[in-house]
Amino acid sequence: MISKALTVEEYLSQVAPDKQAALEKLRKIIKKNIPKGFQETMSYGMIGYVVPHKLYPKGYHCSPKDPLPFLNIAAQKNFIALYHMCIYADGALYKWFTTEYGKHTKAKLDMGKSCIRFKKPEDIPYDLIAELAQKITPEQWIERYEKAFVKK
Repeated sequence: MISKALTVEEYLSQVAPDKQAALEKLRKIIKKNIPKGFQETMSYGMIGYVVPHKLYPKGYHCSPKDPLPFLNIAAQKNFIALYHMCIYADGALYKWFTTEYGKHTKAKLDMGKSCIRFKKPEDIPYDLIAELAQKITPEQWIERYEKAFVKK
């Protein structure tokens, strides 16, 4: 859902009851495991984890006034989504994640470029998401982002 919520708590209060517990658990796991320096915020109508301007003053190339997005989670109509920008930008991380996914859940991987969709909350591989969240520091994300997306 694209929300107009101004805070994460407001967003969570608007999530459908069948997705709320899973989204809250996903948030808790990400917050516990994401490296220091990322900031939790509302971003693009979802819960977002960004590189703040104080660490990357250039901001997001599509909209420099916005901080650099890294990871978002959202409750959509038919699934829970996890958007991980670095999977899109880093082939080694993509390969690792897609290889590991089947070891953590029986559910088929439903993934776009940076969007991982979980149709059933019980199929979310929380331990794998925790490991994924730990893999990239803000500094590493900035380096990969600039190589993949920023034109010199």
